[in-house]
Amino acid sequence: MQRVMLRGKLHQARVTHAELNYEGSCAIDQDLLDAVNIREYEQIDIYNIENGERFHTYAISGERGSKMISLNGAAARKAAVGDRIIICAYAPMSEQQIEQYHPSLVYLDVDNNIVRTSKNIPLQLA
Repeated sequence: MQRVMLRGKLHQARVTHAELNYEGSCAIDQDLLDAVNIREYEQIDIYNIENGERFHTYAISGERGSKMISLNGAAARKAAVGDRIIICAYAPMSEQQIEQYHPSLVYLDVDNNIVRTSKNIPLQLA
């Protein structure tokens, strides 16, 4: 059996651009893509913290060092510049792979600077 597991997450990214008439779906600073191990053209899910929108799209490389998170084309209708979003990538894994697996978690500040990385999400307390 295979399960689809979280592979990587950019947490609290800020949308810097929304380009309705630009080809491509979500341009992300190449440094951020490298940090979370998301490849150009890979499917990603985006969760808008501000309005609850959740959608699939794909990543394209943005200018290295720019801190860019640009929603392009139809995705530009799902968030406004300044919105906080979560960008996730998933992968199918076997039970054996899951036993030793931990995702790449990258946490960003309001300017899309990396403030910390982790391999574990803290336990949520009641």
